[in-house]
Amino acid sequence: MSQAVGSVRAVTDVEPAERVEQLRAAIRHHNRLYYELDTPEIPDADYDALVRELQQLEEQFPELITPDSPTRTVGAAPSTAFAPVVHRVPMMSLDNAFTSDELVAWGGRLARRLGELGESERSVGLVAELKIDGLAMSLRYEGGRLVQAATRGDGRTGEDVTANVRTISVVPHQLPAGAPQVLEVRGEIYMPIAVFEALNRAQVEAGQRVYANPRNTAAGSLRQKDPSITASRELAFWSYQLGEVVGGPTLASHHETFDFLASMGFPVNPEVKLLGGLDDAYAHCMHWQEHRHDLAYEIDGVVLKVDDLALQRELGFTSKAPRWAIAYKFPPEERTTKLLDIMVSIGRTGRATPFGRLEPVFVGGSTVGVATLHNQDQVKAKDVRPGDVVIVRKAGDVIPEIVGPVLAERPEGLPEWEFPTHCPVCGHQLVRPEGEADHRCPNISCPARVAGAIEHFASRGAMDIEGLGEQRVQLFCSMGLLHDVADIYSLRAEQLRGIEGFGEVSINNLLSAIEASKGRPLANLLVGLNVRHLGPAASSALASHFGHLDRIVAASQDDLAAIEGVGPTIASAVREWFSDPSNRAVVEKLRQAGVNLQGPAAPELPQNLTGLSVVVTGTLEGFTRDEAEAAIKGRGGKSPGSVSKKTTAVVVGADPGASKLTKATDLGVPILDEAGFVHLLDTGELPPAADTGGPVAR
Repeated sequence: MSQAVGSVRAVTDVEPAERVEQLRAAIRHHNRLYYELDTPEIPDADYDALVRELQQLEEQFPELITPDSPTRTVGAAPSTAFAPVVHRVPMMSLDNAFTSDELVAWGGRLARRLGELGESERSVGLVAELKIDGLAMSLRYEGGRLVQAATRGDGRTGEDVTANVRTISVVPHQLPAGAPQVLEVRGEIYMPIAVFEALNRAQVEAGQRVYANPRNTAAGSLRQKDPSITASRELAFWSYQLGEVVGGPTLASHHETFDFLASMGFPVNPEVKLLGGLDDAYAHCMHWQEHRHDLAYEIDGVVLKVDDLALQRELGFTSKAPRWAIAYKFPPEERTTKLLDIMVSIGRTGRATPFGRLEPVFVGGSTVGVATLHNQDQVKAKDVRPGDVVIVRKAGDVIPEIVGPVLAERPEGLPEWEFPTHCPVCGHQLVRPEGEADHRCPNISCPARVAGAIEHFASRGAMDIEGLGEQRVQLFCSMGLLHDVADIYSLRAEQLRGIEGFGEVSINNLLSAIEASKGRPLANLLVGLNVRHLGPAASSALASHFGHLDRIVAASQDDLAAIEGVGPTIASAVREWFSDPSNRAVVEKLRQAGVNLQGPAAPELPQNLTGLSVVVTGTLEGFTRDEAEAAIKGRGGKSPGSVSKKTTAVVVGADPGASKLTKATDLGVPILDEAGFVHLLDTGELPPAADTGGPVAR
C-alpha cells in the first residue's frame, strides 16, 4: 500500500467545532477519492459513519452548520480532464437507511410531511428499484438525438463524457418518432459481473494488476480520454428517472415513467416493482439482500420512491436529497481468513496506517489480500495478531477492514503485535500528536511522503498532469529526478531518454501535460500543495477571497479562519504550512517555473441585502438553487430553508413547496416571482407590485 488509508475516529475530548472541521475535511477527502479519482480508501460503512456523526453534531449544534457542509452538498467537484456540464435540473443524492428502524423512521417523516400537505388519509404507493452499484449518468436528447452525456459531479456541474457514452451499445443514439423536443434521462452505468471477471482474467494472463470491483472499474472505464478503451469494456446502462423534459407526455406516477422510458428504447431494470407500503418495502429489501448475488450485476441496496409524481413535487427536497425517496443499503459482507502479517504504510501527509496482509479471500464481490486496521488504537482494541484467523468485512465494495479475531481459533502463545516506533520507510521516529489517533512520520523528506505528495500534486483533482501517475513518480523519485512537487517543472527530455518505456512520443506527451498544468486555477494549486485538512471547497474559498497565493501566504490565521468554508482547523493548517521555510522555498520554485499563482477576481457586489432574509422555493429559469442562494448571500443577505416571521420575502419558481407558500401567505410575507427577485438583487428593495401582507423589516 503506497498511500495511507484515511479515517477519522470520534475523540471525546475534542471541541464540537473542531470535530466538525475534522469530519468535514475527512468526508471531502473521501468524496474526492470516490467521485473524482475512483480510488476510495475506506468502506462505505466507515464513510457513512463519518457522515452520520457530522449530521448528529450539526443537529446538536446548528450554529456550526455551513452551506458547503458535506451534509448539504452532493458528490464532489468534477474532474478537469473533461469539459464541465451544468445540469439544468440538479442531480441529487439519496438519504440512506441501514436498518429496519431507520426505514420506519423515514416512513414516519414521510407520513408527517404528507399530513402537513393534507394527504394523511391517502394511501401512498412506493416504487422499489434495485440500487445499482455503478456511476450516475445524465443523457440529454434534443430533437430525438443524443447530444450530451454527463456525470453527476457535485450535483450541479458534471463532466462531459458524451464521446465515451456513445460507445455503450444499449444507450440509444436516436429516439423513435414522437420523442419529446428535449428529453433528459438519468440512470446508472455499470459493468456486468461476467465482463468484470473476464477483464480480470485477461489482466492476470497479461501479468497486469487486477481491478478491484465492478463499480470502480466501470467509472474508470467511462473516464478514459480514448473512447475506444471505453468501448472495449462492454459497459451497460439502466434508466430510472427523468430530468428536464420539454414537450413530453403528462405522467402521473413514477412507475409510468418506466413504461415511457421503455417506449423510447431505454433499458429498464426488470426488477422494478410497485409496492403497497413500508411493510412490503422492507420485505422486498430483505429479499434482495439475500439474493443480491443471483443477479448478473452488482447491487448494494434497494431504492424506494413515492410513486405519485404530484406528491413528489409537494414533498420536495432537502439541500441534497429528495424527501420522497430513500436508499436502503445492505449491510457489509463478512468472511474469515488468516492474517499473515501486520504492516504499516506511510501516506503523503506522514500518516502511519497499519494494515493486514491476508490469505486471499473472496468477499464483497472481489478477492481481498489486504485490509486496513486504521491506527494503533484500533489494532489494540481489536487485539488482532499475525497468525490469527480474522473476520474481514468489505463494505460497499471498497477497501475492506479487519473486524476482529476469531479467538476460538487463535494459536496458543501467539504474541501481541507492537506498533513500530520508527518509520518503516525512512527510519525516522514516529510521533503521535496529542489528541489524535494516528501516528505520523514527521520527516518531510521521507521517500514515502515525498512520492505521495508528488502523486497527489499531479492527480486529477489537483494539477491534473496526465501521464504522471504513481509508478512514474516512484521511478523518478528513485532516480533522484524529483525531490518535491516543484521539481516536476524541471524535468527535461534529455533526462527521460533512455528510460525504459519512454519514447519520444511519451516524453513529449508528459512534458506537454506538465506545461499545460502551469495554467491550472489557483484553487487546484492549493489542493495540490498537500496542506493538511485543505480540500477543494476551502481552496476555492481562499483563492476567490484573496485572489493571489502571495496574499494567502501573508494572511494571518484569524484572517484565514474568517473566510466562510475555512474555519480555525483549516486556517491553522494553512498558516503552519506556509510558515515552514522549506514549503515557502517550494512556492518560490513554482513561481520561477511559471505556475499560475493568480486567483479569480473577487466579485464586487453591493451589500444591499444586509439584514434581509430571502427564501427561495421552486425552480427558477435564470438561477439554480445554489446560484440563487449565492446571489443573496453575496449581497449580505441570508437564505434559510424555511419561512418565518423574520423572512423578508419568498421567491417562487416553478413547482414550489406548498408548505412554504402557505406559511408565507399566513404570515403576510411578500411573495416574488423571478423578475421581482432580480429587482430585489439589483436594488435591495421589494418591487412596487410585490404581493405583500405586511411591512418589510430590515
